[in-house]
Amino acid sequence: MRMECLVPVCVAFGLVAGLVRAEKPLDAKASSGAVEALAKALKGEDGNTAIIAGQPFAAVPLSKEDAARARALLWDAHVAALRKDRSGELEKKELKEGTLVMPFFTKTFGEKPAAGRSLWISLHGGGGAPARVNDSQYENQKKLYQPAEGIYLAPRAPTNTWNLWHEGHMDRFFARLVEDFVAMEGVNPDRVYLMGYSAGGDGVYQMAPRMADWWAGAAMMAGHPNGVSLLSLRNVPFALQVGANDNAYNRAKIGAEYGEQLGKLRQEDPKGYESFVRIREGKGHWMNLEDKEALPWLANFSRNPVPDRVVWKQTGPTHDRSYWLAVPKGKAKGGALVIAERGENRVNITQAEDVDQLIIRLDDRMIPFNGPVVVEHKGKVVHSAPVTRTIGTLAKTLAERGDPKLMFDAEVEVRLAGK
Repeated sequence: MRMECLVPVCVAFGLVAGLVRAEKPLDAKASSGAVEALAKALKGEDGNTAIIAGQPFAAVPLSKEDAARARALLWDAHVAALRKDRSGELEKKELKEGTLVMPFFTKTFGEKPAAGRSLWISLHGGGGAPARVNDSQYENQKKLYQPAEGIYLAPRAPTNTWNLWHEGHMDRFFARLVEDFVAMEGVNPDRVYLMGYSAGGDGVYQMAPRMADWWAGAAMMAGHPNGVSLLSLRNVPFALQVGANDNAYNRAKIGAEYGEQLGKLRQEDPKGYESFVRIREGKGHWMNLEDKEALPWLANFSRNPVPDRVVWKQTGPTHDRSYWLAVPKGKAKGGALVIAERGENRVNITQAEDVDQLIIRLDDRMIPFNGPVVVEHKGKVVHSAPVTRTIGTLAKTLAERGDPKLMFDAEVEVRLAGK
């Protein structure tokens, strides 16, 4: 199978007939002018970063300093737009999508750190039951845990189904919730934690790997995994707790098996798969709050938005991006797997299943921008050329996620399969 760069990308980065075009000196005046044009445009676009990405100045190569200026301008505009459009969501403590409504409760603990507060999203139990049962579980979840610092947030599930926390709409609800609190409540995007009990634990099993790049860590209490893959948890510290006598749906037995899976993954990849596993002897479905031990353990960890290794397994509804990897919009396939590692100016795609095209995002946290970036797949070079920082990539990646730590300055798109 021939592996090659997409034609538009090859042209853009100078890969013609196997030759690498020399990197052109940066035009400092054009770079500075592009940022000035951005500042002017933002005043007239009400912070619409999606529109900004298509402007001519958005394609101008930027210096490191101008990229930092552009990043700040875009983020400030994004926050201003959210405050204008969404502040009512936080005041009312309720998110809506069509006919679905998700109320939520918050309580704040401890002193606010200089880098911003942590956010603890805590999912109630219940599941496939009458609304009054889930309402009762929601009320119980409000007072179940108390982090030493942070905003404790207990949402009420929008439905009363057995899989209430991992239906397809929950990805969008969680994404919007986190984006709101980061932009408007000063939450540190690298300190967002997911936790849940019983049916809420079912949700954590599913949503922690499904939305891995959102979380600093996750804690599953007394839930059932329903066969989910744990591969994407490579960079998400995961606490797994279940009572040894919790025999309904084989929770205890399967919980122990999943704990062993985490241990094996850690053994194979010693820099990833941090875990905290407790099969609590003498406990049934209720663990008498012994499970709260997971909170101080999780608080030791912060998300690394640009880890040196990413394992991305599509589980449930598909996602177009994870950490510094992405696929073209609408091209994600269920069950697809990508494993990629990065070093200075080099990315090695060690595994790619059901992924035809891959986008690699880059910035100054990851590469020095002083020479060609080499991308290898199965030992073959599929890209070797310099990359440039642009406002367009910054604006696009912000519009996709609304996360200041997952904005990227540059990207490379490579073809891994097909013509």
